[in-house]
Amino acid sequence: MNHPFLPNTEADRLAMLRAIGAGSVDELFYDVPAEHRYPRLDLPVPLSELEVLRELQALSARNVSLGGRACFLGAGAYHHFIPSTVAAVTGRAEFYTAYTPYQPEISQGTLQATFEYQSMICQLYGMEVANASHYDGATAVAEAAIMALNAVQNRRQVIVSPGLHPEYRATLRTYLQGMDVEIVGDENPTATAADLLDRVSDETACVVVQSPNFYGEIEDLTIIAEAAHSYGALLAVSSNPIALGLLTPPGAYGADIATGEGQPLGLSLSVGGPYLGIFTTRERYVRKMAGRLVGQTVDNHGQRGYVLTLSTREQHIRREKATSNICSNEALCALAAAVYLATMGRRGLRQVAELCYQKAHYAAGEIGRLPGYQLVSDRPFFNEFVVRCPQPPDRLNRRLLDAGIVGGYDLGKVHPALEGRLLLCATEMNTKAEIDLLVKVLRS
Repeated sequence: MNHPFLPNTEADRLAMLRAIGAGSVDELFYDVPAEHRYPRLDLPVPLSELEVLRELQALSARNVSLGGRACFLGAGAYHHFIPSTVAAVTGRAEFYTAYTPYQPEISQGTLQATFEYQSMICQLYGMEVANASHYDGATAVAEAAIMALNAVQNRRQVIVSPGLHPEYRATLRTYLQGMDVEIVGDENPTATAADLLDRVSDETACVVVQSPNFYGEIEDLTIIAEAAHSYGALLAVSSNPIALGLLTPPGAYGADIATGEGQPLGLSLSVGGPYLGIFTTRERYVRKMAGRLVGQTVDNHGQRGYVLTLSTREQHIRREKATSNICSNEALCALAAAVYLATMGRRGLRQVAELCYQKAHYAAGEIGRLPGYQLVSDRPFFNEFVVRCPQPPDRLNRRLLDAGIVGGYDLGKVHPALEGRLLLCATEMNTKAEIDLLVKVLRS
Protein backbone atom coordinates (compact mmCIF):
# COMPACT_ATOMS: atom_id res chain seq x y z
CA MET A 1 0.00 0.00 0.00
CA ASN A 2 1.09 3.55 -0.67
CA HIS A 3 0.97 5.95 2.29
CA PRO A 4 2.19 9.26 0.83
CA PHE A 5 1.64 11.27 4.01
CA LEU A 6 3.40 8.87 6.41
CA PRO A 7 7.14 9.37 6.99
CA ASN A 8 7.85 5.63 7.44
CA THR A 9 9.74 3.90 4.67
CA GLU A 10 8.68 0.54 3.31
CA ALA A 11 11.53 -1.06 5.30
CA ASP A 12 10.26 0.65 8.46
CA ARG A 13 6.75 -0.69 7.90
CA LEU A 14 7.98 -4.23 7.26
CA ALA A 15 10.13 -4.15 10.40
CA MET A 16 7.17 -3.04 12.53
CA LEU A 17 4.90 -5.67 11.02
CA ARG A 18 7.44 -8.39 11.76
CA ALA A 19 7.78 -7.16 15.35
CA ILE A 20 4.04 -7.59 15.97
CA GLY A 21 3.74 -10.81 13.98
CA ALA A 22 1.69 -9.50 11.06
CA GLY A 23 2.55 -10.31 7.46
CA SER A 24 0.99 -7.22 5.91
CA VAL A 25 -1.04 -4.11 6.66
CA ASP A 26 -4.15 -5.91 5.42
CA GLU A 27 -3.51 -8.69 7.92
CA LEU A 28 -3.04 -6.09 10.66
CA PHE A 29 -6.57 -4.81 10.05
CA TYR A 30 -8.10 -8.21 9.31
CA ASP A 31 -10.59 -7.94 12.21
CA VAL A 32 -12.19 -4.88 10.59
CA PRO A 33 -14.90 -5.98 8.11
CA ALA A 34 -13.63 -5.58 4.55
CA GLU A 35 -16.49 -3.27 3.52
CA HIS A 36 -15.54 -0.84 6.28
CA ARG A 37 -11.77 -1.12 6.00
CA TYR A 38 -11.05 1.48 3.34
CA PRO A 39 -14.33 3.32 2.73
CA ARG A 40 -14.56 5.85 -0.04
CA LEU A 41 -15.03 9.27 1.54
CA ASP A 42 -17.51 11.61 -0.07
CA LEU A 43 -15.41 14.74 0.38
CA PRO A 44 -16.01 18.10 -1.31
CA VAL A 45 -13.52 19.48 -3.82
CA PRO A 46 -10.39 21.10 -2.31
CA LEU A 47 -10.53 24.81 -1.46
CA SER A 48 -7.88 27.49 -1.48
CA GLU A 49 -6.87 29.20 1.74
CA LEU A 50 -8.89 32.28 0.76
CA GLU A 51 -11.99 30.18 0.12
CA VAL A 52 -11.59 28.31 3.42
CA LEU A 53 -11.26 31.59 5.35
CA ARG A 54 -14.41 32.96 3.73
CA GLU A 55 -16.33 29.79 4.57
CA LEU A 56 -15.16 29.84 8.20
CA GLN A 57 -16.06 33.53 8.53
CA ALA A 58 -19.54 32.81 7.17
CA LEU A 59 -19.97 30.00 9.70
CA SER A 60 -18.75 32.14 12.61
CA ALA A 61 -21.18 34.91 11.63
CA ARG A 62 -24.02 32.49 12.38
CA ASN A 63 -23.01 32.34 16.06
CA VAL A 64 -25.24 34.31 18.41
CA SER A 65 -23.38 36.00 21.26
CA LEU A 66 -25.07 37.18 24.43
CA GLY A 67 -24.24 40.76 23.54
CA GLY A 68 -26.70 42.89 25.47
CA ARG A 69 -29.10 40.02 26.11
CA ALA A 70 -30.12 39.04 29.61
CA CYS A 71 -29.33 35.35 30.21
CA PHE A 72 -31.37 33.04 32.43
CA LEU A 73 -29.96 29.79 31.04
CA GLY A 74 -27.89 27.58 33.33
CA ALA A 75 -28.09 23.77 33.38
CA GLY A 76 -24.37 23.31 34.04
CA ALA A 77 -22.84 26.39 32.36
CA TYR A 78 -23.31 29.82 33.90
CA HIS A 79 -23.00 33.47 32.91
CA HIS A 80 -20.76 35.10 35.53
CA PHE A 81 -18.65 38.22 35.65
CA ILE A 82 -14.99 37.58 34.76
CA PRO A 83 -12.49 40.07 36.26
CA SER A 84 -10.03 41.60 33.78
CA THR A 85 -7.16 40.11 35.76
CA VAL A 86 -8.05 36.64 34.43
CA ALA A 87 -7.35 37.46 30.78
CA ALA A 88 -4.36 39.61 31.72
CA VAL A 89 -2.61 36.66 33.37
CA THR A 90 -3.78 33.73 31.22
CA GLY A 91 -2.94 35.67 28.06
CA ARG A 92 0.74 35.97 28.95
CA ALA A 93 2.86 33.95 26.53
CA GLU A 94 4.75 32.07 29.24
CA PHE A 95 1.44 30.62 30.49
CA TYR A 96 -0.53 30.55 27.26
CA THR A 97 1.95 28.36 25.41
CA ALA A 98 3.18 26.25 28.35
CA TYR A 99 2.95 22.46 28.08
CA THR A 100 2.61 19.89 30.84
CA PRO A 101 5.46 20.64 33.31
CA TYR A 102 7.37 17.37 33.05
CA GLN A 103 10.65 19.24 33.57
CA PRO A 104 9.99 21.05 36.86
CA GLU A 105 13.36 22.77 37.02
CA ILE A 106 12.34 24.95 34.05
CA SER A 107 8.60 25.14 34.80
CA GLN A 108 8.53 26.94 38.14
CA GLY A 109 5.93 29.52 37.10
CA THR A 110 3.50 26.92 35.78
CA LEU A 111 4.07 24.67 38.78
CA GLN A 112 3.52 27.50 41.25
CA ALA A 113 0.28 28.50 39.50
CA THR A 114 -0.90 24.88 39.68
CA PHE A 115 0.08 24.65 43.35
CA GLU A 116 -1.89 27.81 44.15
CA TYR A 117 -4.91 26.50 42.23
CA GLN A 118 -4.82 23.17 44.07
CA SER A 119 -4.49 24.90 47.44
CA MET A 120 -7.47 27.19 46.89
CA ILE A 121 -9.65 24.40 45.47
CA CYS A 122 -8.91 22.24 48.52
CA GLN A 123 -10.00 25.09 50.81
CA LEU A 124 -13.14 25.70 48.76
CA TYR A 125 -14.24 22.04 48.74
CA GLY A 126 -13.02 21.25 52.26
CA MET A 127 -10.80 18.45 50.97
CA GLU A 128 -7.13 17.51 51.37
CA VAL A 129 -5.86 16.93 47.82
CA ALA A 130 -6.76 18.39 44.42
CA ASN A 131 -5.38 17.65 40.99
CA ALA A 132 -5.03 20.00 38.03
CA SER A 133 -7.20 19.04 36.29
CA HIS A 134 -9.81 17.18 34.21
CA TYR A 135 -11.45 18.24 30.98
CA ASP A 136 -14.81 19.21 32.48
CA GLY A 137 -17.22 18.46 35.30
CA ALA A 138 -18.60 15.38 33.53
CA THR A 139 -15.23 13.66 33.12
CA ALA A 140 -14.33 14.54 36.71
CA VAL A 141 -17.44 12.65 37.89
CA ALA A 142 -16.55 9.65 35.70
CA GLU A 143 -12.98 9.64 37.05
CA ALA A 144 -14.37 9.78 40.59
CA ALA A 145 -16.32 6.57 39.98
CA ILE A 146 -13.29 4.85 38.44
CA MET A 147 -11.10 5.92 41.36
CA ALA A 148 -13.64 4.58 43.85
CA LEU A 149 -13.75 1.24 42.03
CA ASN A 150 -9.96 1.06 42.32
CA ALA A 151 -9.94 2.14 45.96
CA VAL A 152 -12.73 -0.18 47.18
CA GLN A 153 -11.60 -3.55 45.95
CA ASN A 154 -13.86 -6.30 44.61
CA ARG A 155 -16.96 -4.16 44.27
CA ARG A 156 -18.61 -3.52 40.91
CA GLN A 157 -21.60 -1.34 41.72
CA VAL A 158 -21.94 2.44 41.38
CA ILE A 159 -25.08 4.18 42.64
CA VAL A 160 -25.95 7.40 40.81
CA SER A 161 -28.35 10.04 42.07
CA PRO A 162 -31.19 11.03 39.71
CA GLY A 163 -30.25 14.66 40.49
CA LEU A 164 -26.87 14.28 38.80
CA HIS A 165 -26.57 16.30 35.58
CA PRO A 166 -27.89 14.06 32.73
CA GLU A 167 -24.78 14.74 30.63
CA TYR A 168 -22.61 13.72 33.58
CA ARG A 169 -24.59 10.49 33.85
CA ALA A 170 -24.12 9.83 30.14
CA THR A 171 -20.38 10.44 30.41
CA LEU A 172 -20.21 8.16 33.45
CA ARG A 173 -21.90 5.35 31.52
CA THR A 174 -19.50 5.84 28.61
CA TYR A 175 -16.44 5.64 30.86
CA LEU A 176 -17.68 2.54 32.68
CA GLN A 177 -18.92 0.55 29.70
CA GLY A 178 -16.95 -2.61 29.25
CA MET A 179 -15.75 -2.58 32.87
CA ASP A 180 -18.35 -5.06 34.18
CA VAL A 181 -19.81 -2.40 36.47
CA GLU A 182 -23.45 -2.19 37.51
CA ILE A 183 -24.79 1.37 37.48
CA VAL A 184 -27.77 1.73 39.80
CA GLY A 185 -30.03 4.76 39.56
CA ASP A 186 -33.63 5.86 39.85
CA GLU A 187 -35.28 6.54 36.49
CA ASN A 188 -37.73 8.90 38.20
CA PRO A 189 -36.25 12.36 37.51
CA THR A 190 -38.07 13.90 40.48
CA ALA A 191 -36.48 11.49 42.98
CA THR A 192 -33.75 12.68 45.34
CA ALA A 193 -30.47 11.14 46.43
CA ALA A 194 -32.15 10.11 49.70
CA ASP A 195 -34.52 7.88 47.71
CA LEU A 196 -31.54 5.66 46.87
CA LEU A 197 -30.57 4.92 50.49
CA ASP A 198 -32.05 1.45 50.45
CA ARG A 199 -30.03 0.59 47.31
CA VAL A 200 -26.67 0.89 49.10
CA SER A 201 -25.17 -2.50 49.96
CA ASP A 202 -21.89 -4.31 50.52
CA GLU A 203 -21.63 -4.54 46.70
CA THR A 204 -21.47 -0.74 46.36
CA ALA A 205 -18.14 0.91 45.59
CA CYS A 206 -19.44 4.48 45.60
CA VAL A 207 -22.49 6.70 45.63
CA VAL A 208 -22.37 9.61 43.16
CA VAL A 209 -24.50 12.65 43.97
CA GLN A 210 -24.74 16.34 43.10
CA SER A 211 -25.62 19.28 45.34
CA PRO A 212 -26.89 21.74 44.31
CA ASN A 213 -28.27 19.17 41.91
CA PHE A 214 -29.15 19.58 38.24
CA TYR A 215 -32.45 21.21 39.21
CA GLY A 216 -30.72 23.69 41.54
CA GLU A 217 -31.92 21.98 44.73
CA ILE A 218 -29.70 21.76 47.80
CA GLU A 219 -29.82 18.22 49.17
CA ASP A 220 -28.88 17.05 52.67
CA LEU A 221 -26.08 14.61 51.92
CA THR A 222 -25.10 13.84 55.51
CA ILE A 223 -27.40 10.81 55.62
CA ILE A 224 -26.08 9.69 52.22
CA ALA A 225 -22.51 9.83 53.53
CA GLU A 226 -23.46 7.84 56.62
CA ALA A 227 -25.24 5.19 54.54
CA ALA A 228 -22.35 4.83 52.09
CA HIS A 229 -19.72 4.64 54.82
CA SER A 230 -21.73 2.12 56.84
CA TYR A 231 -21.19 -0.33 53.95
CA GLY A 232 -17.59 0.69 53.32
CA ALA A 233 -18.48 2.58 50.11
CA LEU A 234 -17.22 6.02 49.11
CA LEU A 235 -19.28 9.16 48.59
CA ALA A 236 -18.50 11.25 45.50
CA VAL A 237 -20.12 14.70 45.39
CA SER A 238 -20.30 17.11 42.45
CA SER A 239 -20.75 20.74 43.52
CA ASN A 240 -20.95 24.13 41.83
CA PRO A 241 -17.84 25.98 43.11
CA ILE A 242 -19.69 29.32 43.30
CA ALA A 243 -22.32 27.75 45.56
CA LEU A 244 -19.55 26.74 47.98
CA GLY A 245 -18.96 30.41 48.69
CA LEU A 246 -22.18 30.14 50.69
CA LEU A 247 -22.91 26.45 51.33
CA THR A 248 -21.21 23.79 53.45
CA PRO A 249 -18.29 22.23 51.52
CA PRO A 250 -18.50 18.50 50.67
CA GLY A 251 -15.54 17.66 52.90
CA ALA A 252 -17.43 18.89 55.96
CA TYR A 253 -20.24 16.32 55.60
CA GLY A 254 -18.14 13.30 54.77
CA ALA A 255 -17.48 13.28 51.02
CA ASP A 256 -14.54 11.10 50.02
CA ILE A 257 -14.28 12.62 46.55
CA ALA A 258 -15.56 16.05 45.55
CA THR A 259 -15.73 17.27 41.97
CA GLY A 260 -17.20 20.17 40.06
CA GLU A 261 -17.36 22.14 36.84
CA GLY A 262 -14.88 25.00 37.14
CA GLN A 263 -16.38 27.08 34.32
CA PRO A 264 -18.01 29.58 36.73
CA LEU A 265 -14.53 30.44 38.06
CA GLY A 266 -13.35 32.87 35.41
CA LEU A 267 -14.08 30.87 32.24
CA SER A 268 -16.41 32.20 29.55
CA LEU A 269 -19.35 30.19 28.25
CA SER A 270 -17.63 29.94 24.82
CA VAL A 271 -20.28 27.71 23.24
CA GLY A 272 -19.31 24.86 25.55
CA GLY A 273 -15.60 25.01 26.21
CA PRO A 274 -12.85 24.65 27.04
CA TYR A 275 -14.02 24.01 30.58
CA LEU A 276 -12.42 22.74 33.77
CA GLY A 277 -12.97 19.52 35.69
CA ILE A 278 -12.36 20.08 39.41
CA PHE A 279 -11.28 16.96 41.28
CA THR A 280 -10.50 16.67 45.02
CA THR A 281 -10.18 13.77 47.42
CA ARG A 282 -8.85 12.61 50.79
CA GLU A 283 -5.11 12.21 51.13
CA ARG A 284 -5.41 8.47 51.79
CA TYR A 285 -6.69 8.00 48.22
CA VAL A 286 -4.08 10.20 46.55
CA ARG A 287 -2.26 7.35 44.78
CA LYS A 288 -5.50 6.29 43.13
CA MET A 289 -6.11 9.80 41.78
CA ALA A 290 -5.72 10.66 38.11
CA GLY A 291 -3.81 13.69 36.91
CA ARG A 292 -0.95 15.68 38.33
CA LEU A 293 -0.21 16.87 41.85
CA VAL A 294 2.21 19.74 42.48
CA GLY A 295 3.98 20.17 45.82
CA GLN A 296 6.10 22.84 47.46
CA THR A 297 9.59 22.10 48.78
CA VAL A 298 13.04 23.69 49.23
CA ASP A 299 16.16 23.07 47.16
CA ASN A 300 19.68 22.35 48.43
CA HIS A 301 20.17 26.08 48.95
CA GLY A 302 17.07 26.40 51.11
CA GLN A 303 15.12 28.24 48.41
CA ARG A 304 11.44 27.56 47.88
CA GLY A 305 10.63 25.48 44.81
CA TYR A 306 7.77 23.59 43.22
CA VAL A 307 7.86 20.01 42.01
CA LEU A 308 5.63 17.56 40.19
CA THR A 309 5.01 15.43 43.26
CA LEU A 310 2.66 12.83 41.87
CA SER A 311 1.52 11.75 38.43
CA THR A 312 1.20 8.04 38.96
CA ARG A 313 -1.41 7.35 36.27
CA GLU A 314 0.06 9.36 33.39
CA GLN A 315 1.76 8.23 30.21
CA HIS A 316 5.27 9.41 31.01
CA ILE A 317 5.21 7.33 34.22
CA ARG A 318 3.28 4.15 33.38
CA ARG A 319 3.62 4.15 29.60
CA GLU A 320 1.16 1.68 28.06
CA LYS A 321 -0.35 0.93 31.50
CA ALA A 322 -1.44 4.54 32.01
CA THR A 323 -5.10 5.10 32.82
CA SER A 324 -5.17 8.87 32.63
CA ASN A 325 -4.72 11.24 29.73
CA ILE A 326 -4.61 14.79 31.07
CA CYS A 327 -1.85 16.01 28.81
CA SER A 328 -3.26 19.03 27.00
CA ASN A 329 -2.99 22.59 28.24
CA GLU A 330 -6.13 22.17 30.35
CA ALA A 331 -3.96 23.66 33.10
CA LEU A 332 -4.55 27.05 31.46
CA CYS A 333 -8.20 26.77 32.53
CA ALA A 334 -7.06 25.88 36.05
CA LEU A 335 -4.85 28.98 36.00
CA ALA A 336 -7.89 31.09 35.07
CA ALA A 337 -9.77 29.63 38.04
CA ALA A 338 -6.82 30.36 40.33
CA VAL A 339 -6.65 33.97 39.17
CA TYR A 340 -10.41 34.33 39.62
CA LEU A 341 -10.35 32.93 43.16
CA ALA A 342 -7.34 35.04 44.14
CA THR A 343 -9.00 38.16 42.72
CA MET A 344 -12.37 37.59 44.38
CA GLY A 345 -11.04 36.34 47.70
CA ARG A 346 -13.14 34.63 50.35
CA ARG A 347 -15.47 37.61 50.84
CA GLY A 348 -15.86 38.33 47.15
CA LEU A 349 -16.79 34.73 46.38
CA ARG A 350 -19.35 34.74 49.17
CA GLN A 351 -20.82 37.97 47.83
CA VAL A 352 -21.19 36.47 44.36
CA ALA A 353 -22.87 33.38 45.86
CA GLU A 354 -25.24 35.52 47.91
CA LEU A 355 -26.20 37.59 44.86
CA CYS A 356 -26.91 34.42 42.86
CA TYR A 357 -29.02 33.03 45.68
CA GLN A 358 -30.98 36.24 46.30
CA LYS A 359 -31.65 37.04 42.64
CA ALA A 360 -32.79 33.49 41.88
CA HIS A 361 -35.18 33.58 44.82
CA TYR A 362 -36.54 36.97 43.78
CA ALA A 363 -37.13 35.67 40.25
CA ALA A 364 -38.74 32.47 41.53
CA GLY A 365 -41.04 34.41 43.83
CA GLU A 366 -42.20 36.73 41.05
CA ILE A 367 -42.71 33.96 38.49
CA GLY A 368 -44.48 31.74 41.03
CA ARG A 369 -47.18 34.42 41.37
CA LEU A 370 -47.92 34.53 37.64
CA PRO A 371 -51.20 32.91 36.51
CA GLY A 372 -50.55 29.44 35.10
CA TYR A 373 -46.98 29.20 36.41
CA GLN A 374 -46.03 27.02 39.36
CA LEU A 375 -42.77 26.36 41.19
CA VAL A 376 -42.34 22.60 41.02
CA SER A 377 -40.54 22.10 44.35
CA ASP A 378 -40.50 23.65 47.79
CA ARG A 379 -37.00 22.29 48.51
CA PRO A 380 -34.22 24.82 49.16
CA PHE A 381 -32.35 25.88 46.02
CA PHE A 382 -29.30 27.92 45.09
CA ASN A 383 -29.38 29.80 41.77
CA GLU A 384 -31.66 27.57 39.67
CA PHE A 385 -35.28 26.53 39.99
CA VAL A 386 -37.88 24.63 37.99
CA VAL A 387 -41.15 26.17 36.81
CA ARG A 388 -44.17 24.36 35.38
CA CYS A 389 -45.36 26.48 32.45
CA PRO A 390 -48.81 27.04 30.91
CA GLN A 391 -47.25 26.93 27.40
CA PRO A 392 -44.54 24.74 25.82
CA PRO A 393 -41.14 25.95 27.07
CA ASP A 394 -39.69 26.17 23.54
CA ARG A 395 -42.47 28.59 22.58
CA LEU A 396 -41.79 30.68 25.68
CA ASN A 397 -38.05 30.71 24.93
CA ARG A 398 -38.67 31.97 21.39
CA ARG A 399 -40.82 34.78 22.76
CA LEU A 400 -38.15 35.63 25.34
CA LEU A 401 -35.45 35.70 22.67
CA ASP A 402 -37.53 38.15 20.63
CA ALA A 403 -37.51 40.37 23.71
CA GLY A 404 -33.72 40.16 24.02
CA ILE A 405 -33.68 37.47 26.70
CA VAL A 406 -31.99 34.05 26.65
CA GLY A 407 -34.54 31.88 28.43
CA GLY A 408 -34.23 28.71 30.47
CA TYR A 409 -33.58 25.04 29.75
CA ASP A 410 -36.47 22.94 28.47
CA LEU A 411 -36.47 19.92 30.80
CA GLY A 412 -38.57 17.92 28.38
CA LYS A 413 -35.25 17.20 26.65
CA VAL A 414 -34.14 15.31 29.76
CA HIS A 415 -37.17 13.09 30.43
CA PRO A 416 -40.76 12.85 29.12
CA ALA A 417 -42.04 13.21 32.69
CA LEU A 418 -40.57 16.72 32.73
CA GLU A 419 -42.48 18.01 29.71
CA GLY A 420 -43.75 21.54 30.23
CA ARG A 421 -41.09 22.42 32.79
CA LEU A 422 -38.46 25.12 32.45
CA LEU A 423 -35.19 25.30 34.40
CA LEU A 424 -34.32 28.96 35.02
CA CYS A 425 -31.09 30.38 36.43
CA ALA A 426 -30.06 33.75 37.86
CA THR A 427 -26.54 34.96 38.64
CA GLU A 428 -24.93 38.20 39.77
CA MET A 429 -25.07 39.31 36.11
CA ASN A 430 -28.87 39.62 36.16
CA THR A 431 -30.20 43.00 37.23
CA LYS A 432 -33.59 43.52 38.88
CA ALA A 433 -34.76 45.24 35.69
CA GLU A 434 -33.84 42.15 33.65
CA ILE A 435 -35.68 39.86 36.05
CA ASP A 436 -38.72 42.12 35.94
CA LEU A 437 -38.61 42.07 32.12
CA LEU A 438 -38.42 38.27 32.20
CA VAL A 439 -41.53 38.16 34.39
CA LYS A 440 -43.33 40.67 32.16
CA VAL A 441 -42.68 38.62 28.99
CA LEU A 442 -43.76 35.38 30.70
CA ARG A 443 -46.96 37.07 31.85
CA SER A 444 -47.85 38.35 28.38
